[in-house]
Formats: sequence, C-alpha cells, structure tokens
Amino acid sequence: MAKVMAVNCGSSSLKFKLYEMPEEKVITSGIVERIGHEDAIFQIKVGDNKLKEIVNVKDHGVAVQLVMDAMIKHHIIEDIHEIKATGHRVVQGGPYFSESTPFNEDTYKKIESLIPLAPLHNQAHLVGYDAFKKVLPNTPAIAVFDTAFHQTMGPEDYSYPIKKEYAEKYMIRRYGAHGTSHKYLTEIGHELLGNKENKRLIICHLGSGASITATRDGKCVATSMGLTPLGGIMMNTRTGDMDPSVYYQIQKMSGKSYEEIFQEFNKQSGLYGVSGTSNDSRDVEDAANGGNKDAQLALDLWARRIADFIGQYYVRLGGCDMIIFSAGIGENSPESRDMIIDRCKEALGIELDAEKNKCRGVLREISTPESKIKVYVIPTDEEVMIARDAYKLIKE
Repeated sequence: MAKVMAVNCGSSSLKFKLYEMPEEKVITSGIVERIGHEDAIFQIKVGDNKLKEIVNVKDHGVAVQLVMDAMIKHHIIEDIHEIKATGHRVVQGGPYFSESTPFNEDTYKKIESLIPLAPLHNQAHLVGYDAFKKVLPNTPAIAVFDTAFHQTMGPEDYSYPIKKEYAEKYMIRRYGAHGTSHKYLTEIGHELLGNKENKRLIICHLGSGASITATRDGKCVATSMGLTPLGGIMMNTRTGDMDPSVYYQIQKMSGKSYEEIFQEFNKQSGLYGVSGTSNDSRDVEDAANGGNKDAQLALDLWARRIADFIGQYYVRLGGCDMIIFSAGIGENSPESRDMIIDRCKEALGIELDAEKNKCRGVLREISTPESKIKVYVIPTDEEVMIARDAYKLIKE
C-alpha cells in the first residue's frame, strides 16, 4: 500500500486528494483558495467532517505547507514521508506527451515551453510542482496531462487548414482537453458494454468548460476542443467554434484590442454572452423558465451545438454504442440532457427514459431498452486517474 496525492494547482488555488493505493480509498481531500491573499480559504475533510478556516496564504509554498501541517495535526498522516508520490494535473502537454511521465528537467522545460498555449494553466502547474518539491524534495512527482489521451488522433483530425509553416513553427494543431476525464469515462463505458467488439463511444464532458470526444476501442479518434479550451462546443462563457472573421470584424468595428476581444470570447461569451444573465447554467435555466427569451435562445443554441457534434462524431465513428454525459452539467441537469438528445434522437434512433433521466450525480442508464444507442450518466473522477498513473509509475 502507498499514499498518493492527486494535485491540481491553479493560479490562485490548490486542490488535493490523498489516496491509499492501490485500493483507491480516499483518505482526505480539500482546497486552498485565494492564494496570495490574507483572507485565503482553506478546507480539508477530516473523517466525515469538512473543516474550514480563513488564513493568510501568501503563495503556493505556504499553501502546501498548510496542507501538510493540517494532515499531521488531524492524524491523517503521522509524517509527510508517508506520501510516496504526487500526481500533478497539467493542462497542456503539447505534442510531447502521450502518457503521464515523471517530472524531471526535460519534462519541466517542455511544460514551460508550452505556457503560450495555456498561459493560465501551465504556469500555475509548475508553480505548484515547485512548491511541493520544496516540501517533499525526495518524493516522486508525476505529470498527468489533459492532452495525453487525445494524442491518438490522426493528422486529418488534429490538423488545421493553415500554412504548414505556421503549424510546425508554432505547434498549432488540435490538442483537446479534459483527457483525463475522457479516459476514465471510456474505461467505465467499456466495462458497461462488456465483451462487445469495436466499442464506439461519444463522451460529453459538460461543465463550465466542456468538450466532446469520440473513442473507438479505447482510443481517442476526435475531440472538440482545439488549440486552446476556447474551441469546440459553446460553453458557459466561451464561444466555442466560430467563423474566424467574427474576431476580425468585431476588432475592426469596435476598435478594441485583439487581447480584449480574446478575453471576452473566453470569459463573457457562450451562455453568459447570449443570455446576458449569468455565467452559471443554472441561473440561465431559471431565467429561461421565467420567460427570458435571450436565456432560452442561449440554451437552445448550446444544446444545438452539442447535438451537432454528436451527429458529426456518429458519422466519424461509423455508428455509436454509447453516449455518456458527465461533469457538472452533464451529471446534474436532466433538462440539459433532454434538450440535447431531443435534437438528435430522430436521426440516431435514441429514446430516453424520462423517469431514469431525472437522476443527478449517479451512474445510471437513462435510455430505454428500445433505444438504438445506450445513453448513460457517469460521474467522472479525474483525481483517481491521476492517482492511478502516479502509483503505476512509482511501481515500475
């Protein structure tokens, strides 16, 4: 047995989950938010209780030490050296990494070189790694990449129709995201399908950030997010795919800088931009139910874009055995699932069971026995995948 910590560092946050491996038993979990502020929020689960305190956390180093001290104080561990590995989520692995890999100088430099492709994420991941390295200098650290699962795509699925010079010089291609989640959901989907050969899945990871992936026999064939998380389907605040001239036209007509518009397309568009109400899909649903036509249009547009990708991937796979809904919206919004399936059920022969579809946050088949494609709600678990990869690599 070995204790392994799954880590997800953001620019001002540190999420963690400690596992007993290989049993995959969660020992504790928690988060430090508002790192860099005197009123940072620290939460940790101790047994059945969730403890919360407001503390001064000037940087990620302080946050890591805070977590370690709390685990010892509450006898979650007796010594920090009980932690045999840390698995670090890394959003962008570029073309370099098709699987998780130990942190070393080469790994670090490649992640660093990819910061321009994920400026808000990769830099924060390295800051988190450095902070853990200071506290646990002799503990193996493993980089687990969101993009790794999508490296099995072929050139016709990951390439963009631009000059070869740009594609090669600037590493411009489709990388995808949420790969750790898609990999986990693929594995669960295969278990549910049993011994069937040529398993074809369409996986809808629908949260505030969202992506859809088509897999065949456990390998990613195509995925919706592109060079950055801005591409693909419409999301809570992101545009998803659009005519590139929209960007040019808005810049030309408004006089705003390219950077301003890029940030608006990332943070003030999608459901939020169309509805004008909120960046939370639940608020948009409430507004639509209250008669807000812009909110209803936002939901209709969102559902249509997702249904279009499902149809596209059905063709790409030559059929489909299972559609999976997961992540915050996918797991917890029966209304959203119904809206999406309603837009592709006639063409694909899908039938939802209205009663079964009322579920939230549980693994359940929500299609009828007559449905030509099985439809499942499967809660995702990215942290356990990080822990699995970290444990696997320290055992090799």
